[in-house]
Amino acid sequence: MRALLRRLFGSGAPEGFTGELVADEHVLASAALGSSWLVATSHGLWLPGAQGAGPRRVGWHLVSKATWSGNVLSVVESVEDGAAGEAVVLRDLVPQRFPLESPGKVPQVVHERVTGSIRSRHRHESPGAWFLQRKVAGRDGVVLQVRPDPDSDVEQLRGIAASVAAKIAALREEP
Repeated sequence: MRALLRRLFGSGAPEGFTGELVADEHVLASAALGSSWLVATSHGLWLPGAQGAGPRRVGWHLVSKATWSGNVLSVVESVEDGAAGEAVVLRDLVPQRFPLESPGKVPQVVHERVTGSIRSRHRHESPGAWFLQRKVAGRDGVVLQVRPDPDSDVEQLRGIAASVAAKIAALREEP
């Protein structure tokens, strides 16, 4: 049914947006960035590609932080930097800034989607890291993510994260 509606009415993407949405992905908000677009969908935030490349989607579960100040949306994207048992260790990339002359609902949607993807979070002080359980759009269940502080011992955190992930898995298996 959704495929039929998409053929009849389009995807909701702004004219000129060249990203390819998946079958169950729909546009929630968009804002122009010069000749490109910042597009928030049910699956993530489409960012303009670097140096002439097409746009790319960052899943909501990989947006570590997004802030709105003045007319600028700042986004910190994370990348998966290996596994620790069933947990995923993240590494934050350099913040990206997007000046939006007419932001529309983009800041609100980004805030709602990023915070809405977080099911639980816990701060571990030594070594410093955030442990988050996050929903991944388009998939069942949650993923345990570990975001180490910049000066943390990542190898030590991997051991802690693997242990935490095993305990969570055991709790899920209990009747």
